[in-house]
Amino acid sequence: MTQSILLPVDLAAPATWENALPRALDLTRGGALHVISVIPNFAMPVVGTYFDDGFIERALHEVGEELTKWVNAHVPDSQEVHPHVTHGRVYDEIVSAAERLGVETIVMGAPRADLSQYLLGPNAARVVRHARQSVFIVRG
Repeated sequence: MTQSILLPVDLAAPATWENALPRALDLTRGGALHVISVIPNFAMPVVGTYFDDGFIERALHEVGEELTKWVNAHVPDSQEVHPHVTHGRVYDEIVSAAERLGVETIVMGAPRADLSQYLLGPNAARVVRHARQSVFIVRG
């Protein structure tokens, strides 16, 4: 049976994908792998006033190019893969993408917990709590 999988990656944090990518590839069994990278929204609206018009569009484009390079470097050519870049609250965007794309499983990497992130990081914990799909957490 093939599965479609959503793999969230933070391109600046290899711990979010180094161990999770092999598990996601194993689980697809010939299905589609959707890779998503989320540009976080500004924490406070006033912060957004410091960025010029068009900043988000440029950032989406640039991160899209980086994600495509990442896919080409890390995902086998034989794997059906679809990169996606979004902007917003990380956990909301992951859950929304999973629904929109109709994936069966979300595979997320989670770095080893420390005192500031007991058990799971805040985004992984929220995805587990709110997603309708199965969520497979892979520890770093």
